[in-house]
Amino acid sequence: MKAVGDAAQDMLREIRKQFKEMAADPEKEPNHEECISISTNASLKKMVMPGVLVIVSPLLAGCLFGYQATNGILAGCIVSGIQIAFSASNSGGAWDNAKKFVEAGSLYLDGPDGEKVQVKKGDDAHAAAVCGDTVGDPLKDTSGPSINILIKLSAICSLVFGTFLTQYGGLIAGGVVLNETAAADAGTQASDLVPTL
Repeated sequence: MKAVGDAAQDMLREIRKQFKEMAADPEKEPNHEECISISTNASLKKMVMPGVLVIVSPLLAGCLFGYQATNGILAGCIVSGIQIAFSASNSGGAWDNAKKFVEAGSLYLDGPDGEKVQVKKGDDAHAAAVCGDTVGDPLKDTSGPSINILIKLSAICSLVFGTFLTQYGGLIAGGVVLNETAAADAGTQASDLVPTL
């Protein structure tokens, strides 16, 4: 949501600048490429840190604390992420539909004399619906879908490195060292005690 807000502010600054230039010179054409560039650059740059967080978190937890920690992170991602994604998508869709409902002329409010008055564009209720839609669009189009992708990406990265984490993970928790100690006590190989996914 913050990335969408930042990109929107950059876009507004560029549009205002271009409007001033076109007001001063009526022959000047709008620079569409600059606006497209702002949107594209923001979408790429603002996804670097979330992407790193999603990929590195389960792997780092597994390397430091063992594969059980990665299991816990994945379970937490699924349980909390699904709830947040559904909430973002549904509430964003509701705000979007509320604005369409008002603009279709389907909303009637009580007037000063008790009669029903149709809400039109420019009324306070329409302005409130537009404000809600300003929040609703990035919720349903950006936040909800991106959290679903976050869950999938975390699970896939953990699965790809699953064998490595079960065999070599747990540096802080003792992972391999504990397994080798237990193997020496039991007279077996450490690899026999390491669970597999």
